[in-house]
Amino acid sequence: MAAEAIDHAVTLLRQGKLVAFPTETVYGLGADARSDAAVAKIFAAKGRPSTNPLICHVAGTEVAKRYAKHWPAKAEQIANAFWPGPITIVVEKTSEICNLATAGGATVGLRAPDHPLALELLRAFDGPLAGPSANRSTRVSPTTAQHVRDELGDAVDFVLDGGPCRVGIESTVLDVTSHTPSILRPGGISREQIEAVIGPVQAGHRVTPTSVAALSPGQQAVHYAPVTPAYRFESNQRSAIDVRNAVVLDCEPDAIAYARTLYDRLRTLDTLGLTAIYVEMPPDEPRWLAVRDRLLRATRPLPNRH
Repeated sequence: MAAEAIDHAVTLLRQGKLVAFPTETVYGLGADARSDAAVAKIFAAKGRPSTNPLICHVAGTEVAKRYAKHWPAKAEQIANAFWPGPITIVVEKTSEICNLATAGGATVGLRAPDHPLALELLRAFDGPLAGPSANRSTRVSPTTAQHVRDELGDAVDFVLDGGPCRVGIESTVLDVTSHTPSILRPGGISREQIEAVIGPVQAGHRVTPTSVAALSPGQQAVHYAPVTPAYRFESNQRSAIDVRNAVVLDCEPDAIAYARTLYDRLRTLDTLGLTAIYVEMPPDEPRWLAVRDRLLRATRPLPNRH
């Protein structure tokens, strides 16, 4: 059955259609990254601004090098250490990657996902799949096939069901085009893990206006957000919360387990008709960096009450 599903997905992709597929991070909305017409369907289905570039998925390093104008030594080191896995490597692109996929920029983010169904699809397709999260722009990313169906419906031509995603938040995005690489988005691979392989990298919380072409996905101020108003609070602000028809999402000790279920919980809470969701911020520590980044974009500060 899986083989038939892969064959069907590849046929659709070669026809310029959209196929949602599982990865270890979140479900992606896939289209041929070499086709402006196919990639345009991603932006239309998501309602995504054209200034927000797309990550392109590949089966591995050999395929990645076909679409990289230059493949620096640090790209090779990172790929050898972490691919397949939740890290995207930003390199200069060849002309085969359409400009729409990169927001008109000269670089492309490439990643080999660590999911058997995704890798099977990518090997059969034998090319780059543009694949942002398969949800409406700014909203909570999907971590199950049903999330995709619920949100995008007929806008997707086919959904490959690979079960729940085991990481649950998006990949780290690492730009290796400059002398000192930069983390453009924190994710499943930490700064400490990266620096253990290639040495010092730059990092910081980046916010890019939607009117400006971003260097990476996930840089807009509002992203990963539920429809229900969501507020973040520190533990010492708990007494200021109005819990009437609202839910409090408490922090937990295990950052990996918290990340795995965060989006699923936010999506479930969004169905309950609440007036608000209150999210306790995790500690400002390296192991929580990626989760904090998502929550800073998905929530707003707790309002002052007088």
